[in-house]
Amino acid sequence: MNSRERVLLALNHEQTDILPFSLGFGLSEPVLKALAAEMKLPDARDAKALVESKSDLRWVAPRYIGPKDRNVRSADGRETDIWGVERRSVSYGEGCYDEICRHPLRDFSDAEALKGYRFPSPDWFDYSALPEIIRKAQAGGPRAIVVGNANLFETAWYMRGLENMMMDLIAEPDFAAELMRRVTDYYCEFVGRCLEAAKGQIDLIFTADDIGQQTGLLLSLPLWAGSIKPYHQRVNRIVHQYGAKVIYHTDGAVMQAVPGLIDMGIDVLEALQFDAIGMDPAALKALYGDRLCFHGGISVQSTLPFGSPEEVRREVLERAEVLGNNGGYILAPSHAVQAGTPVENVLAMFDAAGRTLREPERMM
Repeated sequence: MNSRERVLLALNHEQTDILPFSLGFGLSEPVLKALAAEMKLPDARDAKALVESKSDLRWVAPRYIGPKDRNVRSADGRETDIWGVERRSVSYGEGCYDEICRHPLRDFSDAEALKGYRFPSPDWFDYSALPEIIRKAQAGGPRAIVVGNANLFETAWYMRGLENMMMDLIAEPDFAAELMRRVTDYYCEFVGRCLEAAKGQIDLIFTADDIGQQTGLLLSLPLWAGSIKPYHQRVNRIVHQYGAKVIYHTDGAVMQAVPGLIDMGIDVLEALQFDAIGMDPAALKALYGDRLCFHGGISVQSTLPFGSPEEVRREVLERAEVLGNNGGYILAPSHAVQAGTPVENVLAMFDAAGRTLREPERMM
């Protein structure tokens, strides 16, 4: 069974030879460097290639051909994305995060003012290159292909600022709705063009919006259902029209929201932060496993950074037994594997997943 077959069977709620495996958000640069040293590889790039060779998923994207002042990093290290949001590298010691330093719509006051802002165009990408990009991504063997990242509410608040956007939902609903509409219009067109150009070769469209935090939801379910859910439904309908699946990312304690997420049209719930209050893998599988698949669940918050290798193995096997019963599960870390995570725990995760890193010559 090849990687793509394995993923597609799992997404059809069928048992596979071994569980599909994904890197999720990947390994941070300090972890890759430590892994390279442990494996006696030349550098972090070789470690990245090795771990990526074990994943059953491959991410691709169309080539950017848009304005040179967007999707660019300046000489001072600041990065401007296609939405005009600026980020700068902030050190956390061993590595850096790109943190937002400018929200371009922060001072906008009404929906009419949005007409004067330069929103990105789907024309800023070359979709015709996708078949060749996918072909190269499949060079090591057939993998399930993923395109993203349709994060609608997050994109809106990246431009507006989270505090402003949260207040807009209550105090300026027309402004919030117009901003969400413009963001969604873009992603609907972008996703549709990707799927059209790929001609059936894209298996998953990655969507996202963090709607949970450690102890509960970031906003009430009624407010979410009225202000965010309908926009995702638009994107999800397009994905399903092309026969692809929707994988949806949210961190946090979101058990309350799962029925609404299913109704919204997602096929795979991603992240599975079981360290958050009320997040229970057995309950999630029992209540929703017949209608929903899962991706993630290996804790980057507790087990991987602070557990023993044996505890990591035990968690992997427990997730496999519970969430992987009768298919429907892609084993993965719950987010990016952070700096400070012991290399032996990373190796234990791969070993327990049946994707050992200790014998590079077996790379797929």
